[in-house]
Amino acid sequence: MRRQYKAIALVSGGLDSMLAVKVIQEQGIHVEGINFFTGFCVEGHTHAIRNKDKNRAKRNNALWVAEQLGIKLHMIEVIEEYKEVVLNPKYGYGANLNPCLDCKSFMVGKALAWMKENNFDFIITGEVVGQRPKSQRAKTMPVVARESGAHDLLLRPLCAKNLPITLPEREGWVDRDGLYDFSGRSRKPQMALAAHFGIEGYAQPAGGCCFLTDANYSAKLADLWQARSTRDYELDDIMLLKVGRHLRPRPHFKLIVARDLGENNYLEGYAKVFTHLRTVSHKGPLTLVDGALEKGDMVLASQLVARFSQGREASQVQVKVVRPGGVAQTLAVAPLSNEDIPKEWYV
Repeated sequence: MRRQYKAIALVSGGLDSMLAVKVIQEQGIHVEGINFFTGFCVEGHTHAIRNKDKNRAKRNNALWVAEQLGIKLHMIEVIEEYKEVVLNPKYGYGANLNPCLDCKSFMVGKALAWMKENNFDFIITGEVVGQRPKSQRAKTMPVVARESGAHDLLLRPLCAKNLPITLPEREGWVDRDGLYDFSGRSRKPQMALAAHFGIEGYAQPAGGCCFLTDANYSAKLADLWQARSTRDYELDDIMLLKVGRHLRPRPHFKLIVARDLGENNYLEGYAKVFTHLRTVSHKGPLTLVDGALEKGDMVLASQLVARFSQGREASQVQVKVVRPGGVAQTLAVAPLSNEDIPKEWYV
């Protein structure tokens, strides 16, 4: 009796990885998923916080995919290990601070280690040749296989017919004729295959599942490094970059201003450890201070907070400044006008 081979699949929560699993399942292979938490993941963070997204389904797409496919999902936190990928990518960054080629190599390498430890046979991903400008090109896909150490144990079911044959195909574990030759950025082949399998309700692609591919987020991270004169970060740092309006009126401090009630509630979780400002005389946003307020900065910070409150048209707004430990001071300030705030202050 032919033994059942086992594959570990990188599951991001997107359609491509979902289809890759389904294609291999159709060949009678046992598949389990693996999902790595780096701290930079998009899904499940901002739309779970912001009021404007309150009607959007709040789900973890990777878990949803696993449920739909009936597979076990292994979720692994790699925040500290992943720092080296972000800070010192061997193959550099993409259009922003996205180290996509190093990232994919890292994740496949971690999957390979898991595969060996758990006696699985090969690795699958949902990559498609030509879909991503950095990591999914004909010239770079072999780099991932080599740098990760997976070599021909890495199978990409959706575009396998465009790539050299892998060990699972060569050994007959997988029928190459049952794999696909997708290429390019069009999503139509994947959507057609999803319809064929009866898959509905999948997450729509939105330029990647990592904040590092986002120009605005990358600008905030670069600003953080410049302000601190060091290229490093903690989890709280990169989570706060996802939330609020960020303004840097002086090199030594930045304001993180909540944009709605959802963000206000989220930032409350940081209020005890950050100097923060609240408007007292009018409704307004909770604002965190990242950095130190020096002499004269408190008034400027208060004027900025007043500008984003419901007292923006008032002659005077009372703002309470609370330092860690609970020491508080209330100032009466005139809100700055929109014209008073230079565009370069917005990070």
